Amino acid sequence: MISGYFVTGTSTGVGKTLVSCALLHAFGLHGKTVVGMKPVASGCENGRCADVDLLAAASNVTMRCEQINPYALIPPIAPHIAAKQSGIKIDVDTILQAWVELKTIADVVIVEGIGGFLVPLNDCQDSSDLARALDLPVVLVVGMQLGCLNHALLTAQAVRAAGLTLAGWVANHIDPHMGAFDENVLALEQRLNCPLLGVLPFEPSADAKKISGLLNVAEMGSGCFY
Repeated sequence: MISGYFVTGTSTGVGKTLVSCALLHAFGLHGKTVVGMKPVASGCENGRCADVDLLAAASNVTMRCEQINPYALIPPIAPHIAAKQSGIKIDVDTILQAWVELKTIADVVIVEGIGGFLVPLNDCQDSSDLARALDLPVVLVVGMQLGCLNHALLTAQAVRAAGLTLAGWVANHIDPHMGAFDENVLALEQRLNCPLLGVLPFEPSADAKKISGLLNVAEMGSGCFY
């Protein structure tokens, strides 16, 4: 039985938090207890991250901040550099311990990665190592803009090379001036070899709860619908 999903993206700023929150709302509407987790966040102020607050608001289970966000880093830069500047080392085992606590309380845990799939976390591990340790199916958020075909296909290749399953992908229209949008979505549908869970329109202030209605979570497999 699937206990959650790992949400990654083609880059930073492509809508991972929006999609993660939308997934929380969607599974919640299916009667599941849900909680969002962002193991590592940078650009935090006073120990709090806006993305983490959004995930907490979209969850229907309340957990301690340090459980849903074990590493809240202040510098708004790559996590391994931010951690080093803060005098700490990101420990995947610490994240796993928090995740185990979450999954004992909630039916579905949505884990949002930081940056792209291969972003370094420390001197020897990156986000793919975390995803592999969690052993969760992956949801890929594709920021639809020029260059997204290459970014999406390379990310999918990296996910599968890590031995993980792509549960599906989401096309997020982040560039309103992107040419041949529909053709690009079709190209990815033909090549990613996993379900297209939804196409999100360009909307600068998108509401995750409303967006959840555009995601076909039933396509993600029966494990969460027992």
